[in-house]
Amino acid sequence: AAAPPTPAPPRAFAGPCGDRYGDVLPYTDTLGSARDVAAIRAALGAEKINYFGYSYGTYLGAVYAKLHPDRVRRLVLDSVVGPDDVWYDANLNQDLAFNDRHRAFLAWVAEHDAAYGLGTDPERVEAAWYAMRTALAKKPAGGKVGASELEDTYLPGGYYNGYWPYLAEAFAAYAVDDDAGPLVEAYEDFGALDAAGDNGYSVYTAVQCRDASWPRDWDEWRDDSWGLYGKAPFMVWNNTWYNAPCAFWPARSRQPVDVANRELPPALLFQATGDAATPYEGGVAAHRLLRGSGLVVEDGSGNHGITLSGNACLDEHLAAYLADGTVPRGDGGTADAVCPALPDPEPLQSKAASTSSRGSALHGLLGFRG
Repeated sequence: AAAPPTPAPPRAFAGPCGDRYGDVLPYTDTLGSARDVAAIRAALGAEKINYFGYSYGTYLGAVYAKLHPDRVRRLVLDSVVGPDDVWYDANLNQDLAFNDRHRAFLAWVAEHDAAYGLGTDPERVEAAWYAMRTALAKKPAGGKVGASELEDTYLPGGYYNGYWPYLAEAFAAYAVDDDAGPLVEAYEDFGALDAAGDNGYSVYTAVQCRDASWPRDWDEWRDDSWGLYGKAPFMVWNNTWYNAPCAFWPARSRQPVDVANRELPPALLFQATGDAATPYEGGVAAHRLLRGSGLVVEDGSGNHGITLSGNACLDEHLAAYLADGTVPRGDGGTADAVCPALPDPEPLQSKAASTSSRGSALHGLLGFRG
């Protein structure tokens, strides 16, 4: 593959951001947000808070709990950020995990060859997907879906397998039927949502770049990215460019907060074994650092944000904890309780599935983007 362009785009983003908002950037980080939570609690006159966080929200909750362990009544962390990896290493770990999850999607497509006609061999289906990416780099579908947009479109499938049937139909329409229309529609439903979130991206970048030190030498980014690309080509460079402004960020970075906590009441953690956005090891690490916590694992799942999504086993543990503080206690293994994953979805019965159902499913899910 050809080398990516010089890092002018991230430098061009970081510089003007510092010029316009340099007075607030030193205060835009997770520690500042945790102090905001403390101020809200005090304003409401509440002695203690009940905190329920998904994805990035798990790190915010852990930081708040570190500052104010005596102010926590219940703490639920679902799909847990690895507290030892904030944030550069976390993104490298995501590259590997999202590639694995994308391959799981392609294997699912192969299992349903009768619906999609792409073959029963996962490796051949994978080759067809990358051939589609190569073709789109030369001739974007509908003049708008090139290789980068394709990755943005298929990234949500790494968060939630409920999108797989829609993504598979778009893939098959392009690769088998030579019809780019469904792929453009899928981009508008899934990929363009992230591309349109300028304010959300600005806040994301400001927090991530301030929270922890990032390499300032662009050669280190390039070497790490190329080192992973051969093993995990799905989103390495997409993810690198997404976070690249941190290499040039105008606000000085702080050291990550050490969230290890021996004073906190028992917390309850939920983690899927195949989670791509917050890989499984992060949940295990947080469980170790938060003394007295319980870890509930959804075995065989790769979804992100797993409670209140139809798995009764998970939700029973959640309800018991919220009601009276019950935390499962295991037998000394990594997990204190294990729930089997829900079955993967089936192909759509009709290709006329509504766009509105896709959009409502996506809304609010992608809180921590890789």
